[in-house]
Amino acid sequence: MTKYTCIDSFCGAGGLGLGLERAGFNILLSFDIDKLCIDTIKRNKKYFDHTAIVADIAEMLNGNLLKRCNLSRGDLFLLAGGPPCQGFSVQRRGSDTDSRNGLVLKYGNLIDELYPKYFVMENVSGIAGKRGKTILQQLIEDVEQIGYYVHIELLDAQNYGVPQRRKRYIVIGERKDIGNYYEYPAPTGIRHTVRDTIGDLPEPPQDGTDHPVLPLHRRDHLSERNLQRIRAIKEGQGRDDLPDDLLADCHKIDSSVIGFRNVYGRMAWDDVAPTITARFDSFTRGKFGHPIQDRSISLREGALLQTFPIDFEFVGNKVDIARQIGNAVPPVMAECIGKSIIKSYEKAGKKKWHLM
Repeated sequence: MTKYTCIDSFCGAGGLGLGLERAGFNILLSFDIDKLCIDTIKRNKKYFDHTAIVADIAEMLNGNLLKRCNLSRGDLFLLAGGPPCQGFSVQRRGSDTDSRNGLVLKYGNLIDELYPKYFVMENVSGIAGKRGKTILQQLIEDVEQIGYYVHIELLDAQNYGVPQRRKRYIVIGERKDIGNYYEYPAPTGIRHTVRDTIGDLPEPPQDGTDHPVLPLHRRDHLSERNLQRIRAIKEGQGRDDLPDDLLADCHKIDSSVIGFRNVYGRMAWDDVAPTITARFDSFTRGKFGHPIQDRSISLREGALLQTFPIDFEFVGNKVDIARQIGNAVPPVMAECIGKSIIKSYEKAGKKKWHLM
């Protein structure tokens, strides 16, 4: 068994866990409060053979997670997780108070109890903005007092082989007895486009059913009005390119004033995709139209743009599956992060050996 043990908290559909496994980690346990996510992990026995359970983080505190994994404080190599980030999202409207935001601090409590050599936390860029910066700063102060060096960087997935613009904060904690050696992965220099990723997929059936050999590759129903809209734009175009008579009333104000430039848009073949969100299955929610076919991208295409394997299975209805895909950490990016943690740890070991 590898010494690089890991617990995947707030595991979602397993994007982060899949990438960490590829990097060389041995996942002892995954947990999430969403049963569908856990069912998805259990369904993919080709990729996961560890225990996955439905649990809230509160149930894992007070020593419960240590007992379940038969660990003592300090034994674990890596605690990974992405506490739900919707409360920090710049796209979210309404009150600045969101009950999910407190999960970040509970994640800090779990770090304290487990005291792993490293921890990683992924979150949206909004965590450093108005809604999240106070909580982020509190987490940093808490774990520094516990005994960690904390590294924070805003990474864009497209720089790590993911065919998608996706900026996320990656917070890495490195236990001070290891040293201050962590370095974020350098951009790979590999750029994959929408064409590279989904360009060779067959067109899904017109009747909305799954493609006969490609599960989840099906077209969403578009209203006649939305069919007119998607037919009126070319690849790479969005709502700013629609004729006035096809604009919704709320979009007749210029996008430079109200935003939402990319709703009713098509992806461009030779560019990366926009951020795959939890509602990427809807043409009205972003630039999620197929580059040339008159439809939104399929669930399978969204999963591929998130770098899930083509045979990865998801459990749930259409909205459930889109949410699991859109909320995931792209496995290819997660693998780069995992490798950087192992590389930094091995570098720290060599430094200590030279000092002996």
